[in-house]
Amino acid sequence: MEKVIQFSKQFWDRFNEAEVLGLSAQLAYFFLLSIFPLLLFIVTLIGYFPLDDGMIIEMLSDYLPADVVQMIEQNLTQIVNNRSGSLLSISILGTLWSASNGFNAITRSFNKAYQVETKRNFILGRLVAIGLMLTIVLAIFFALLLPVFGKVLVEFLSTYLPMPEGFLKSWNTLRWVSSSIMFFIVFYLLYKLAPNKKFREHYVLWGTLFATFSWQITSYAFSYYVETLGNFSITYGSLGTVIVLMIWFYLSGIIITTGGVINAVFTERRKSE
Repeated sequence: MEKVIQFSKQFWDRFNEAEVLGLSAQLAYFFLLSIFPLLLFIVTLIGYFPLDDGMIIEMLSDYLPADVVQMIEQNLTQIVNNRSGSLLSISILGTLWSASNGFNAITRSFNKAYQVETKRNFILGRLVAIGLMLTIVLAIFFALLLPVFGKVLVEFLSTYLPMPEGFLKSWNTLRWVSSSIMFFIVFYLLYKLAPNKKFREHYVLWGTLFATFSWQITSYAFSYYVETLGNFSITYGSLGTVIVLMIWFYLSGIIITTGGVINAVFTERRKSE
């Protein structure tokens, strides 16, 4: 019990010192700037494989209110349709640079939580952010591949092996499992690679678990609230959808940064033992 009290006190002190709420507001701003370049890059990547780019929207619809998903889909479609094929390579470079802003902001927030200075220069810091972004994109990409090829594999095996009735339909639950695994990998990579600090792998597990479950639960709860109780259009008019997206980004920023604080406290306590 004494250790729990000590951890809680240390966590609260670090939570305030790291300015989690203020940094989360900054993250929300950079997330808003990064979301369309990042989605554009993922859609471009999916275009080289036999996959439907609508899978991205389908995944977002599991965690965001319908109005927000519709806004994202409309704007993303407009961006893709208006993009010139001759400028594809330049577009990808610009997309990488823009989308890395969010990951660069995450790195700064984690360094604040670990109370370390960002020693990387501007170019190196930007390259690290782009590398981190590409790693996260690959994790998302493989998570999208798992349900698709898994379903194809099950359909192939069902022609040769007896399958329980309804098993093929229940295979859709793999999407939820793969999503949880994807988020765990994404958060683990963020907590492991983003801070300007080296530490053992198991030091980031608790923060990763916290972020994985808290982010999904918070997204479901917030989506339910917006669609059933919250009517932001009354207060904000046509900007209501954007405000909802910003609030979701802000909540996501709090969860991600809090996970970094948890990892920082666990790292500090284990080194002092």
